[in-house]
Amino acid sequence: MLRKILSHDAGPFWQFAKYGLVGVMATFVQTAVFYVLASTCLKCLGQDDWAVRLLGLPAASFTGEEPWHASRGAIASAATSVGFVIANVFCWLMNRAFVFRPGKFRWYVEFGMFFGAASFATLIALGIMKLLIDRFGMMTTLAVAVEIVVSFLVNFFLRKFFIFKD
Repeated sequence: MLRKILSHDAGPFWQFAKYGLVGVMATFVQTAVFYVLASTCLKCLGQDDWAVRLLGLPAASFTGEEPWHASRGAIASAATSVGFVIANVFCWLMNRAFVFRPGKFRWYVEFGMFFGAASFATLIALGIMKLLIDRFGMMTTLAVAVEIVVSFLVNFFLRKFFIFKD
């Protein structure tokens, strides 16, 4: 039964379940890359950030007046962008292997469409994340959560109605 579920011939329920699982795993990959970068070389976590308090990640020290604080949204966007690229390559490979039957398009066209839709969705979500951080002073972790939800919704819409339309 497991072999049938993991195959490309799984029914719609299992295909949707696998798509959701791959999406969760890709989100985990993106988030893990983000927090590795946000707590090391692209420091954008403040002292009050949930990830700092709950996970013990290191925070950048600032008083609120340094240039770092003013560019925190851009730094968080850069860390998210790196995670996005890595997560979407992972997501595309997993979807090809376990969810969708490849071959409708040449692999590079398929990848380009997949990556293009994800890029568009992420640009919208990053803009919202940056606005929430820079304009409204939202903590980075909460803004990242909003970015993930917005990206998911836009991605679903684009893939459902444009890329995978029969």
